Amino acid sequence: MTPKFFPTLLLTALGLGRAAAQTPTPYSAAGKQAQVYTTAQGTDQRLTAGAALSFQPAGQPVETQVCVFVDPSHQFQTLLGIGGALTDASAETFFKLPKAQQQEFLQAYYNGTSGIGYSLARTHIGSCDFSSASYTYIKEGDKDLKSFSVKPDEKYRIPFIKQATAAAGGKLTLFVSPWTPPAFMKTNHDLLHGGKLLPEYRQAWANHYVKFIEAYEKQGIPIWGLTVQNEEMATQKWESCLYTAEEERDFIKEYLGPTLQKGGMGEKKLIAWDHNRDLLYQRASTVLDDPEAAKYVWGIGYHWYETWTTSGPLFDNERRVKETFPNTNLIFTEGCVEKFNFDQVNDWKLGERYGNSMINDFNAGTVGWTDWNVLLDQTGGPNHVGNFCFAPIIADTRTGKLIYTNAYYYIGQFSKFIRPGATRIATTTNRDWLQTTAFRNTDGKVAVVVMNNSDKKQEFQLWIKGQAAATTSLPHSIATYVIN
Repeated sequence: MTPKFFPTLLLTALGLGRAAAQTPTPYSAAGKQAQVYTTAQGTDQRLTAGAALSFQPAGQPVETQVCVFVDPSHQFQTLLGIGGALTDASAETFFKLPKAQQQEFLQAYYNGTSGIGYSLARTHIGSCDFSSASYTYIKEGDKDLKSFSVKPDEKYRIPFIKQATAAAGGKLTLFVSPWTPPAFMKTNHDLLHGGKLLPEYRQAWANHYVKFIEAYEKQGIPIWGLTVQNEEMATQKWESCLYTAEEERDFIKEYLGPTLQKGGMGEKKLIAWDHNRDLLYQRASTVLDDPEAAKYVWGIGYHWYETWTTSGPLFDNERRVKETFPNTNLIFTEGCVEKFNFDQVNDWKLGERYGNSMINDFNAGTVGWTDWNVLLDQTGGPNHVGNFCFAPIIADTRTGKLIYTNAYYYIGQFSKFIRPGATRIATTTNRDWLQTTAFRNTDGKVAVVVMNNSDKKQEFQLWIKGQAAATTSLPHSIATYVIN
C-alpha cells in the first residue's frame, strides 16, 4: 500500500521545551478557514485533504450542540518534536529493502511535505532486544574503556541514522538510552535478566555515556540528550539493569551529572526514569526533590506499557508530575503495540491506541513523543529474544514491499501538522467520544486534532471564541484542522 500525502506546514524553529507565555494573546477566527485532513476506518482516507471550512459568528452553544472548543489565547508547553526510535532492527530491515523502497521509507517518515515530518529520534547505547545479537563496545573487564569502539553500529545503524537525518533536512533531535552496562559491571554478570550496576563501576559506567556520545558525534551524529537507563524496574529476558529511585537519584548527582559536566556535555538534556507511567510520580519526586540531583535533570521520560498489569493508561500520573514540578519536562520515550501478528497489520485499533495516548500525553504537558521501532520486518523483528512487536511501517522482506499500518497515519495526524516549536493551546470537547488537543505553530497556524473512537458519525461545531465552523467526525477516525 502506498501512502497518500498532502502539503504540510513549513518546518519551524526547534523549541526545547521552554516555558510557554502565560499572558493571553488575542486571537480571532473571524474570516479564517480550516483545512481538514482525515484518516478514517472503512474509507480510503489516509491523511486526506477535504474541503476547507469557513468560520461564522456563533453565540453561546446549548448543551445539545456538540462542540470542540479551542482557545488559542491560553498557552502551555512548547513542542520539542515527534518521532520514533532508530534501532538495530529498524536499520537491518531497512538495508534489506530495495533502494527504491528505502527512499520511499525515508520520505514517508522524514519529509515534511511528502511524508509526516518526523523531527525526534531515539537510539540505544549498546545492544537491546531489537538487535540481532547482544554486544558491547568494550572488551570484558575493561573498566578504563581503553578498547571502546562503536564498530558494531557502523555496518547498519550509523548509516541508517545518517540517512534519516539527511531526509529530515539535516537536523534530527536525537537522544540515546542504555539497556545495560557490560556484564562485568553488574551484580549478575549478565547483559540480560536485570541485575544492578556494581558500586565500584559507577564512575566507569558514567564515563561510558560520554565515550558513546563522543564517538557518535565524531561520526557526524549530534546527540541532543540521554536517558539514564531504559526500563529500570524491569527484569527482562533481554538487556536490562535495575535501579531503585534512590539509586538512580544518587547515580545522577554523584556520577552521571558531574561526569557529563566535566566532559563538556553539560548542555545535553538528561532524562530520568524512562519507564512506565505507573511509578512515574514516585520516581520523579524521589529524583527531583533532591536539589543536587534535580539540577542535572532536564526531564522525566515515560513509556505506556503499564497496561501489562491490566490497568488502563495512567495519564493522571503525568499530570501530577507536571503540577508538582512545572519546570521539569515530560517526554514520552517509548511505546509500541506488542505481540506481533502479521494477520493484524490492518487492525484499526493499532492507530487508535496511538491517537488516544498522544492526545492525552500532550494534554498532560508532554513536550516530545517518541514511538519505538520506526520499521520492523514481517516477523515483528529482528529480535534476539523473540519479543516481536508492531511498528507503524512493516517491511515484508520477502517481497520488498512496505506495509503502512494505520498507526503511521494516526501519528502523522500530529507530526505532519504540529511542528517543533508549536505551543499547546487550550481545547476541550463536550462529548467523551470525541478527544482533542490543539497547538499553535510558530507561523501562526492553529492545528486542532479531533479523534472519534466511537461507531457513530458525529456532527459538531469547531468553536473558537464566538466563531464556529460546522464539520463532521466519521466513525473511528482522526482529523486535523489547520486554521490559517
